[in-house]
Amino acid sequence: MTQEKKLNGVNVDQLFSTIELIKKKPEIAKFKFRATNTWVAGTHNRATIKDFYGAGQEDTSREPMVFELDEPPVLLGNNEGANPVEYLLVALSGCLTTSLIAHASAKGIKIKAVESRYEGDLDLRGFLGISKDVKVGYENIRVYFKIDADISGEQKEELIRMAQKYSPVFNSIANPVPVSVQLDKK
Repeated sequence: MTQEKKLNGVNVDQLFSTIELIKKKPEIAKFKFRATNTWVAGTHNRATIKDFYGAGQEDTSREPMVFELDEPPVLLGNNEGANPVEYLLVALSGCLTTSLIAHASAKGIKIKAVESRYEGDLDLRGFLGISKDVKVGYENIRVYFKIDADISGEQKEELIRMAQKYSPVFNSIANPVPVSVQLDKK
């Protein structure tokens, strides 16, 4: 019995097997992720993640995950949870890091530690409708990585470039994605 090859906590054999399977059956690469949200009070919302569609089937195997969303008092909230733009930074952090680790593992690079920090600049005049010249949303986001690995600085920079290239969240933010918003008539 052969032992599975793991690097950085990633089953590299399974990663490459999955890639080969998707090359043969591209339809299994199509995923649909879902979230629901319920307004609680004021600026407090509760979002839930449970099921998704992927690899050709519905997956209902995990327990629901609940996320509290709110604003700090200065933005009329009660700090019942992170605010939505903070969750955007959290999603970006998880996706960039996951992409970096997966690609490092595929290249056979052992990572000892990865830390990153995220900062985004937002001007409320856009959200409040005070100025048409101010963007509604982040004006820019900065990401800083620290990578502890026995590789050169150039190789670390390449891992960061790969993380950006292959991160779905990074690419959803950096490149416009069509979003439709409508009244649910069900």
